[in-house]
Amino acid sequence: MSTRRNARPAVKPGARVRYGGVTWQVVALSGQEIHLVGPDGGGQAVLAGHLFADPGFTVIGADTPQAAPQWGLFETAPAAAREKALAWRRHVREVECGLTGGPGSEGTVRPQYDPQRHTLAEREQAKAQELTALGFGRVSRTTVQRMRLAYRKQGLWGLLDHRTTRASSPTGRADERVVAAVREALRRRRGRSRGTINGLFPLVHQILADRHGPGTVPVPSQATLYRLVTTLARPGELPTKPVRQVPASIEGRAFTPATALRPGEQVQIDTTRLDVLALFDDGRLTRPELTIAVDVATRAILAAVLCPSATKAVDAALLLAEMAVPHPARPTWPHILRMDRAPALPHQRLAALDERLAGAAARPVALPETIVVDRGKVFVSAAFTAACEHLGISVQPAPPHAPTAKGIVERTFGTINALFCQHLPGYTGSDVTRRGPDITHDACYSVPQLQDLLDEWLVHYHHRPHQGLRHPLMPKKALTPNQMWAALLAVAGHVPVPLSGRDYLELLPVRWQSITPAGIRIHHRTYDADFLAPYRGQASPVAGRSGKWEIHYNPHDVRQIWIRLTDGHLTEIPWIHRDHVHQPFNDHTWQHIRTHAQHHTHGDAEHVEAHLADALDQLMRRVHSGHATTTEQALVARTAAVPLPAAHHPQHDRGQGANDPTEWGQDDSIDDLDEIPDTEDDEAGLPAPRTGFGLYDAHEEADKW
Repeated sequence: MSTRRNARPAVKPGARVRYGGVTWQVVALSGQEIHLVGPDGGGQAVLAGHLFADPGFTVIGADTPQAAPQWGLFETAPAAAREKALAWRRHVREVECGLTGGPGSEGTVRPQYDPQRHTLAEREQAKAQELTALGFGRVSRTTVQRMRLAYRKQGLWGLLDHRTTRASSPTGRADERVVAAVREALRRRRGRSRGTINGLFPLVHQILADRHGPGTVPVPSQATLYRLVTTLARPGELPTKPVRQVPASIEGRAFTPATALRPGEQVQIDTTRLDVLALFDDGRLTRPELTIAVDVATRAILAAVLCPSATKAVDAALLLAEMAVPHPARPTWPHILRMDRAPALPHQRLAALDERLAGAAARPVALPETIVVDRGKVFVSAAFTAACEHLGISVQPAPPHAPTAKGIVERTFGTINALFCQHLPGYTGSDVTRRGPDITHDACYSVPQLQDLLDEWLVHYHHRPHQGLRHPLMPKKALTPNQMWAALLAVAGHVPVPLSGRDYLELLPVRWQSITPAGIRIHHRTYDADFLAPYRGQASPVAGRSGKWEIHYNPHDVRQIWIRLTDGHLTEIPWIHRDHVHQPFNDHTWQHIRTHAQHHTHGDAEHVEAHLADALDQLMRRVHSGHATTTEQALVARTAAVPLPAAHHPQHDRGQGANDPTEWGQDDSIDDLDEIPDTEDDEAGLPAPRTGFGLYDAHEEADKW
């Protein structure tokens, strides 16, 4: 079987790696140690963390994985340019392996592109002649070679005609000396009373004469000067714009294998409406949409995401991320639901590779090799397929009108409805004939609450025997998904090379925002940093986004965002009140604070935001001191990294004065947040890190091992 292009390299017995400037061969894996044999026959045992952290570490013979695709920028290109890039990808793949779909795809290899009969140079020459005949223009072999190398380095982004994405200069073809004079005239006018645009032209003429001599620089027309002044002026500097005071200092057909023999070999994904009513934020009672990923080999539900509305590509990408990382156990869950307490899982061997698995939920974790999806627009979208291609995952669309191609995931939906949904208030039944007379009065859970209940139920599901799981040595005994995962992991395990921090940032959800003089405003939160000074009030160079900038955010911790500036890298920008709130929080918690504080917030936006930050801090204090209500305790528990004390009822503990939220936790100092009492098993963790995106540093982890 041919190796899938762009698959993540893996360290396994027989692989050859480059470590410490020497080429080694992997002979064995033992827990956290990787045993290597050098060219002189000498052996060495290396910790996995030190091996991956070596600057010169590579897996010899493995394809270098591409960087995370900048799909948000690719979608800004014109449709014709995107279609041409997709056409080039098919031709480049045919030159490399003979098949337009890539290695392992279906189809017949044409004789002129057969790698067994022709060299790469001959195949490039044949492709150049074919493209010239098809109307691509005069295409030479050098052009085909350049496109092939660009695809290897940058993926689909490298095949795009970047002339269509290059942003035009805001000043057009105007003389740079005139542009500099207009900027200087605007600078001199700052801090003074605003006049008309016409009143600025004599000053521009004077600056040109003083710098370059009278008559040296041709003066453009009045219309050109109007356009330059309007383009270069800051918000509030023109009389025709809204007045805003700006400080002067601000600068083919799918193939579905019948069986899967290892975890992640085939994963089926599908979406359906859950058979239970949920209370949405706008007050509506509607059935939420559930998207799950089921592993065929173990019948494990690797990820499950509930969405209030239709599932989007971002939700599907979040599903991919949840499959490949351990699921953290909630502080309020019983200890038996943690991986280190589950008797069926090899937690000691797994924790030796990654100690964070000790605090994870007792659920299987696997990075899919092949994903089988239906032809829904979310799963065949360019964003979802690009994310799968970056992770080395093969996507197989199911044949049309063939529900049996995804029979396992379809049957799993029935299991969820039978074992989970029917026990919840607001259950709608499978059809109207099984629906109660007035189920709307029973519905009481919101979508986040249903997600919490579902996450806990999924751990129980993986401890339940499944009739479709049988061990070859015990064919009469039905195994649980956890038992099957442990059995297959022992014979098909390997150590995948971890993704880099930049790749995780690129795969975070994306939104487009403007940079205002005060910073970046998202849901009444302000993100700001000193390095934003040259970009305040300026338009983004990205064409097709109305001057907005590309922002990446973590939906589970909104205390910081990441912005892509003109250097092309993602840079972190903190929330201006991040130092005041010492624990992670999500948008749901923030909206809860806004809803309950809306009658007490008056004044400008800065005052309101400071008041909301203080209310959020008081909420954290009440929760960690044990004086929060059950609703508040459940709200914070979704993002808490440490066990929380049980919720108290203030009216029983403090009398009538406890109903005033401003009196709760007034005696609690800020240090109390760091002094969480130990649990019975001494497993209380430290507070969540102030920044970051859930990754570990390889050097620091290796030193801990």
